Order: sequence, then C-alpha cells, then structure tokens
Amino acid sequence: MNDIALKIENVSKVFSKGTETIRAVDNANIIVNQGEMVTFLGPSGCGKTTTLRMVAGFELPTEGTITIQGQDMTNMPVNKRGIGFVFQNYALFPHMTIYNNIAYGLRTTKMDEKQINKKVLDALDLVGLKNAERRYPNELSGGEQQRVALARVIVMEPHLLLMDEPLSNLDVKLRIHMRTEIRKLQKKLGITCLYVTHDQAEALTVADRIVVMSRGKIEQVGTPLEIYSRPKTAFVADFIGQANIIKTIVEKDNGKTIEAILPGNVKIESPKVEITDKKFINGATASLVVRPENIIIKEKTIGLVQATVITSIFVGSHTEYELQLEPGQIIQASIDFQINSKIYQEGDEVSLIFDNKAALFLNE
Repeated sequence: MNDIALKIENVSKVFSKGTETIRAVDNANIIVNQGEMVTFLGPSGCGKTTTLRMVAGFELPTEGTITIQGQDMTNMPVNKRGIGFVFQNYALFPHMTIYNNIAYGLRTTKMDEKQINKKVLDALDLVGLKNAERRYPNELSGGEQQRVALARVIVMEPHLLLMDEPLSNLDVKLRIHMRTEIRKLQKKLGITCLYVTHDQAEALTVADRIVVMSRGKIEQVGTPLEIYSRPKTAFVADFIGQANIIKTIVEKDNGKTIEAILPGNVKIESPKVEITDKKFINGATASLVVRPENIIIKEKTIGLVQATVITSIFVGSHTEYELQLEPGQIIQASIDFQINSKIYQEGDEVSLIFDNKAALFLNE
C-alpha cells in the first residue's frame, strides 16, 4: 500500500488582474502521508486557501502536478477526486433536516436507503449528535452545525478531507473545544486531512505537521515543535508565537553554533539554522531568536545584558514584560509566577539572561 496520500509537485497559481499578474502560489512542493493532519498556516493572502482549492479541484494549477492516492488529479473534475470539503460557512441546506443534509451525498450514489440510514446515524453518533437527525440547521448552535458539516463529509468516506478555516465563525471558547474534537475524530478515523487556518494556536494544537506560507511561498514545513523551537526564517519565528529577534555581532562561526556579542558586550553561543552552507564572517551582523519564555530577569548585575523595564503586566500565571536594551531595542519577556518572586515595575533597571540552548541564530 502506498503511504503517500497527496503529492504537490512544483505547483504554482498565477492570477491575471488587468495587465498585472499575481503569483498566489509559487512553486509549492509538499508530500502528505496517509492518516496525517497537515495544517496550512499563514496571514491572509499568503496562498494557503488557493493551495487547498487546487487540491480540491476548484482551481487548476498554472504549473505543476497534484497526485492523490498515486493518481494524477491535476486536471480531474472535483467529483472524481475522492475528497471531502468542509467549508467556512458549513454550507448546510436550511430547508432539510440534519438527517437529510447528511444523507444528501449518499443518495446521489444511488445507495440503498437502509445502508444510508445506518451510515447517517453512525456519523451523528460519531460527532456527538445522536438523536439530532430530525432537527433543522437553524435549531442548532454554531458548534453543532460544524459537527453536522463534518458528519456529512465523513459518511462519504473520502480519501482526503479538506477544511478551510472551519472554526472561524465560532466564539473563542467553542473554537478551542471544537479544534480538540476535530483532532480526536481525525485520529480515530485515521483520515488524511489538510486544514487551513491563520490561527497559530489552532495550527499548533491540531497538526502533525505545519506548512507555513508567506506571499505564495512555503517558508517551512515541520512538526509543531520543530516550527516553534527551530524556525528557519525570521518570518516563521515572528509568526509562530512571540519571538524577539535581536541583532548581534558574530565573533566566531563554529559550523553548528555561533559565538556572538549581545548588547552590553555580553557573549553568547547558540545553535544556528542549517538551511544553507553559508558561514558567518567575524564582525558580521546575525539575528538571534529568543522566545519571551526563554529569558530570565534578575537584579542589575555587571557582566549581564542590561535592560530597563518599560511595562510590567501581571496576568496571573505569569508576568509579561516589555524591556528596552541598551541600544534602544525593545524585547518581550514572560516570567512564570512563583510565590515570593519579585515583580519588576516600570523604570526598573534589570539584567537579563538568555537561555543559550533555546535561542537560535538564523542562517539567512
């Protein structure tokens, strides 16, 4: 059995707008394995939805090929691709009962009504809506309507499930609950899924792997942990969670690590991203990525990075600080709350320690 569910090879999509051409997707290459949940993440206009629509067949690539289950589907009609699509607005038929909404696709295949009945009721049970088959969409909450939309796709047993911002119409609390439910359901069914979102927390929560896109290009593909802890570009570092990107002066490139001088003439040695063979020259500027949670704040001490507290916000589990380094650069720090720990205030002069193992130099 082929373990590859989807292969996107050298795929580009160019739109023409008058005399202007827009490269919405630029030479995308992705392999998705059977049963994998892959999330496309990026800001509006980055190309993630266009990529999903090309996989579905709603858009045709300008260049490249799309292979599903080992078959070239690049120019295949939507209904021949064996995919299921969950839309942002659910797209339920308001005049039909929940039962008939879910049964609709099955009836187009001329399936026996007895089989349809079993499949519909099993799907409703699976998504936690047992005994809701006689209700109508307007009698359900947003979360329940989303479950119906999922059930309607699941009964068709697609090779590939595509979801485009499926939770964007829900309130925050329900969105958090539903993303957990979707992930549990996807794992239980073992279905291959592509999931588009602009929400970083959502992507980190549901995905086996994340595809980060910017301006039509794929910036990085990796597990949530890889994307967060080892971003390959400044865009990825800044887009996924919070990141301080601090300019340093290179003292030595050791191949896998860089020794550099931080503001205040403090030395640090940290790993670097290895995406090219480029070596940093002594005296060159390099970008050090440090997450707010990887900074320790201490009383002012000679020999450490010096900073001044601009803002200090206690939010219960932690305190969020905005700090100004000596050259005027502003960074953020997040310090977990502990009993009797000091909370520094605006104007306090402090010293900082960066976790050199968690920090990372970008090799760009």
